[in-house]
Amino acid sequence: MFSLIRRLALASFGAAAVLALTGCAALNTVSAEVQTFGSWPAGRQPGTYAFERMPSQQQNEQAQARLEDAARAALEKVGFTAATDPKSADVLVTLGARITRTATAPWDDPLWWRWNGNYFQWRYGPAWRPYYNRWGFAYPMDPMMERRYDREVALLLRDRKSNEPLYEARASNDGLTEGDVRLLGALFEASMADFPQTRPEPHSVSVALPPSP
Repeated sequence: MFSLIRRLALASFGAAAVLALTGCAALNTVSAEVQTFGSWPAGRQPGTYAFERMPSQQQNEQAQARLEDAARAALEKVGFTAATDPKSADVLVTLGARITRTATAPWDDPLWWRWNGNYFQWRYGPAWRPYYNRWGFAYPMDPMMERRYDREVALLLRDRKSNEPLYEARASNDGLTEGDVRLLGALFEASMADFPQTRPEPHSVSVALPPSP
């Protein structure tokens, strides 16, 4: 009997360890929706790059420098190298990023509503007293709002000599926090995962979150 209990305990411990490792792996993975456009010339090597800042981006050099730092690893991972002199770079890189906060209610999705005989009632969560507006629709008096952040990065590669756009990539995801430079770096990496191929239709890409500095 003791031997059986010991085996069950060891099995439970092993299962818990596997779940813990799986959870850690999930926390270190970033999934994003990616779209890529353009026509990178066949046979052309990545070459050297330099960042180009739009006039509005020159107003906050510190923030733009952080954004460029977040994108460097993604560019260098696919073969680009930073030019020692921007005037001699093969391609110019323009970056963009935005983070938008949204507030959603759990009852926005009709899947979680049910008809109780008098009105639609939210299926889960704390009890609430219905309030009827002048049109006769009921909604909770004390809604529990959930804030989410939509995060998106964009990257454009142009030939420095001809000024022709060669490759455009963007990646987006959402979550409960704004994220940090590491997350932006992961999004840039996801955006360049197709390079030099393109896939205009939205598709999912998962990458590892960069380690903390």
